[in-house]
Amino acid sequence: MKKNFNKYFVLSILFFFPIVVYLFFASGVNNFAKLPILTIGISDVVDLPSLTGSKIELKNKITVLGFWGSDVTNKKVDGFNLNQKIYKRFYEFKDFQFVFVIDSSETKNINDFKKELAVGLGSDLSNWRFLIANKKQTSNLFRTLKTDLSLSDSMAISTVFIIDKLKNLRGRDDDEDIGTLFGYNSSSVAEINNKMVDDVKVILAEYRLALKKNNVFKD
Repeated sequence: MKKNFNKYFVLSILFFFPIVVYLFFASGVNNFAKLPILTIGISDVVDLPSLTGSKIELKNKITVLGFWGSDVTNKKVDGFNLNQKIYKRFYEFKDFQFVFVIDSSETKNINDFKKELAVGLGSDLSNWRFLIANKKQTSNLFRTLKTDLSLSDSMAISTVFIIDKLKNLRGRDDDEDIGTLFGYNSSSVAEINNKMVDDVKVILAEYRLALKKNNVFKD
């Protein structure tokens, strides 16, 4: 009797253990592959004119959103950091874009910046997009992010934000340094490397997984 019990016990372990392990790791992957939503439904930008004249919107795009206002010259280093560490790594993802809100006075500086960015880049710059907005428009858009951050007098900030396809602000609600991480300091290579790269990977993986599962999102 005891011998038979041991036999069935071992067989049960052999049968159920792989299933339990699979469910454990599957659950872990699903949890990892979701970047927390910090703000639901920020304003879209479709009504703001773009530098190229083409329509730009946040809906159905994964967006790195930034605010450079009338301070483009002082944000060039931030731009180069983002380009090297984020854009060049992920720009081939079809629905991935960079969107920066600038003042109309900064058109020449942005064109100069794009030329500098293109030197030796070896990648498509078409997903670097710039919107023209006045102070009120910029302030209104920034306010909908509902963060604890503030724009400078020039309507600029070094922090950039990850916006998902439903126009939700994504970030960290349990960051080891500050608790809630609304955005990423683009002037800090360390923060980009140690946090932003991982979080962009997570949100892109999330949409790839959704695409494979139910074909809801298109990559």
